[in-house]
Amino acid sequence: MAKNLNKDTVYRAAKPKDKDYTINDGECLALLVKANGSKLWRFIYRFGGKQNRLGFGSYPETSLESARRKAEAAREQIANGIDPGAIRKQEKADSQQVSEELKRLDAGLPLINSFEYVTREWLDSTAHTVRDITQQKKQRRFELYVFPMIGQMPIGGVKSPDVFAIIRPLILKNQLETAHRVRSDISGAFAYAIAHGFTDYDPAQAVGAQIPAQKVTHNAAITDPKEVGQLLRDITHYQGTFVVQTALRLSPYLFQRPGEIRQMEWKDIDLAAREWRYFVTKTEVQHIVPLSRQAVDILESIKPLTGVGQYVFPSSRGDGRPMSDGTIRTALKTLGYEKDVMSAHGFRTTASTLLNEQGWSPDAIERQLCHMPKDQVRAAYNRAQYLDERRRMMQSWADYLDELKVGADVVPFRRSVGS
Repeated sequence: MAKNLNKDTVYRAAKPKDKDYTINDGECLALLVKANGSKLWRFIYRFGGKQNRLGFGSYPETSLESARRKAEAAREQIANGIDPGAIRKQEKADSQQVSEELKRLDAGLPLINSFEYVTREWLDSTAHTVRDITQQKKQRRFELYVFPMIGQMPIGGVKSPDVFAIIRPLILKNQLETAHRVRSDISGAFAYAIAHGFTDYDPAQAVGAQIPAQKVTHNAAITDPKEVGQLLRDITHYQGTFVVQTALRLSPYLFQRPGEIRQMEWKDIDLAAREWRYFVTKTEVQHIVPLSRQAVDILESIKPLTGVGQYVFPSSRGDGRPMSDGTIRTALKTLGYEKDVMSAHGFRTTASTLLNEQGWSPDAIERQLCHMPKDQVRAAYNRAQYLDERRRMMQSWADYLDELKVGADVVPFRRSVGS
C-alpha cells in the first residue's frame, strides 16, 4: 500500500465542510478534517482481528513529518506483534500513577503498594489485638528505623540485603534486643503481605540468623541486708536536687517500677487514706499501693514544692513533663553504684527477695509488685485482694528498712501466713 501520498500543502489547504471528512496519507495514516475546522491526525489499523484507532495530535501543531514518524513507529510495533494502542494505554496509566504518587508524596502519604503502605495496613488490622502501648512502640520502631530506609520501596522489591542494611547498624551499636525486635516487626509485615497477595516471600527471615543472640541480663539488685542498709544511708546523703533526692528516698519504700514512680501524679495520691492508686500501662490494670508512714512523710515533704502541679516529681526543665527516664539510675551511679551492682529497677528485686525471706505471702508480694496473672479477668477481680495484708506488709517493710538504715543487726524472720 502506498504511503506519504500528499504534500504538506494539501493538508494546509484543507477546508472544513458540512460533515467531517478524512484525507488519506497512506498506510493507515489520515487527517480528519472536522466540520468545526479542527484537523486531527488519525492512525487506523487492525490488530488481533479488530479495528483500532490512535490519535497523533492536531495539525499543524503536529507536523506532517512528525505524524509520519509516529505512524512508522506504530507500523513497526504491529509488525513485531505489539499493539500500539495497548502501549499508549499503558503509558497513560503509568503517567497517571506517577501523578498520583507525586500527590501522595506531597501529602506525606506512602506510595500505593510500597512497604510502608502495606505495613500500615497491617498495623491497622492488628491494632485491636495488642495493647495501645505495644502498638505505639512497634509503630515507632518502624518510623525510626525502617520506613526511612525501605518505606517507599515496592514491597515486592524489598530483598534480604535491604533488610540487613537496616539491622546492621543496630548490631554494630550492640543494640541486639532492638535489632531482634525490628527484624521481627518487618517479618510480621511480610507475613501480612504474603497472605494478602502483595508478595510471595519474607526477606527478613534470612536476616534473623545474622543477628547475635541477645544475652539475658537481669536488673542488678542488692539483697544482702547489711548492704541494703549501707545503700539507704548513702541515699540519705545524696546531694542532688530535692526532687531527685525525694524520688530516690521513696523508691525503696514503694518498690514500684521506676517509670511509674517518676510519673507519679498528685491526683492519684490520697495521703489521708495512705494510698496511691494508679493505672499500670504495662499490665493495664488499676493498682493500689498502700503508703507507709515513712512514705507519707516523704510525700508531704515535697508537696509544698510540687503539689500545685501534675507530677510529684516534675522535670527540672519546667516543661510540664515528669522527671526524665534514667534520673534515678544516674543518681545511684553518682553514689558509686554501677548498673551491674544496683539498678533503679533493682529496688523491686530487693523487696521481693527479702519479703519472701521474711515469710510474707508470695501472692501478696506479687500483687504488690503488680505481677498480674495471665487471666486478666482474674487479675481485675483480685486487684484489691490481700490489701489488708499488703498494708501491714508495706508498713513492716518500711520499718525494716529504717532499722537497716541505722545499722541495726536485723535478722530476717519467718512470718506465719496467718499473722
